[in-house]
Amino acid sequence: MGDAITAEDIQASGAVATDAVARYALTLGDDSLILAQRLGWWVSRAPEMEEDIALTNIALDLLGHARFLLSYAGTAWDKTEDELAYFRDEEEFRSCRLVEQENGDFAHTIARQLIFSYYAYGLYTRLRNSTDETLSAIAEKAIKEVEYHVDHSSQWLMRLGHGTEESHRRMQAGLNYMWPYLDELFEDLPLHAELGDIVVPPSTLRGEFDERIAHIIAEAGLEIPDYPQARSGQRSGRYSEHRGFILAEMQWLARQHPGATW
Repeated sequence: MGDAITAEDIQASGAVATDAVARYALTLGDDSLILAQRLGWWVSRAPEMEEDIALTNIALDLLGHARFLLSYAGTAWDKTEDELAYFRDEEEFRSCRLVEQENGDFAHTIARQLIFSYYAYGLYTRLRNSTDETLSAIAEKAIKEVEYHVDHSSQWLMRLGHGTEESHRRMQAGLNYMWPYLDELFEDLPLHAELGDIVVPPSTLRGEFDERIAHIIAEAGLEIPDYPQARSGQRSGRYSEHRGFILAEMQWLARQHPGATW
């Protein structure tokens, strides 16, 4: 499909995902979709105009990733990306709890974005080697955008960590708040074993992630949090206290006017 892959390309390619591949694509797509929705809240609320635009662009990148992945997942079940995004119920989503966490203040948002971007960079770098051509093409497209997401969150981490005493305190508080949701990103599930070389076992990403994120946190003069990990939902749809509120905002228009176009 090449660099210019779009959701429409996936639909037109005739590629059909197996049920297991679709369930995997759904986990990745849900992560991107929910995080895009969270970041969208910052439109008109960011601390400066340039950052307003930057966060909006990152949200749009993530929405694009979600479109690719949900479109491909839908080929297994004869569903469109819109049906999967707007007409699934809360417990049917497979997003990780990290992306569902509240925006908090700006430093909380940057902490969440830092963790997710570093994880996504490792994931898509490896997923480019997938034996599934569509997943490989999606990863090839996504990695170019995720590189910017990594740089953006890293620069803000440095800026806040080395800024004022207050910015330093808030940035450390943001890391502390988001850190308990880290382990869930790197859990191997039966689905990963089932799919073999098609996917990337999350546990294999952990070593490089820990090394890279520890380095940037230390450079920012901050500390790796020492907090217990939150209970994992294992991508089952359980244990999320925030998802229902996110979906209520995201889905209400489509559900009020199903099939509407504009």
